[in-house]
Amino acid sequence: MLKQLSLASLISLSLAGSALADSFQLSSQDIAQGKFMAKAQEFNGFGCTGDDLSPQLKWSGAPEGTKSFAVTAYDPDAPTGSGWWHWQIINIPVDVTELAAGAGKGDNTLAPKGSMQMRNDYGSNAFGGACPPQGHGVHHYRFTVYALKVEQLELPVDASAALTGYMLNANALATSTIEALYQRD
Repeated sequence: MLKQLSLASLISLSLAGSALADSFQLSSQDIAQGKFMAKAQEFNGFGCTGDDLSPQLKWSGAPEGTKSFAVTAYDPDAPTGSGWWHWQIINIPVDVTELAAGAGKGDNTLAPKGSMQMRNDYGSNAFGGACPPQGHGVHHYRFTVYALKVEQLELPVDASAALTGYMLNANALATSTIEALYQRD
């Protein structure tokens, strides 16, 4: 009987945690799930001529215990063997639930006060837009918001994307993702 009760309690807690994670939602006026991004979100360089503008992002339903947020943009289809990190912004204060379009600019004028942009795979501490190789087909860009259980991630400004990702996953209470598309023919 005790084993059944413990198992029932574990299942109940698991379902409650899942329900909390399901209520954490990411939305955007600029990108949409399964839809192609505009030229505004294309990189300006490496043969690409876009506006290099990070999309507007908004989230709601963060779980209890959230102390800060982080946002990443990642392309798993990049022909590198490890994908391509386009953006990592961490230490977003808990009272901030939206990033304006362009918040990923390197001058940090639109980034939330106290946040920190980590080095992307283009080598800058900013948003770097989509720029898949011509003729490489459709790439999937995963924009993910993390609800974190810590106020700040203690990372050096030149931390690798892998280290940042590790710390995000180790401290995440919940995540929500929009997977947008881009292609250059």
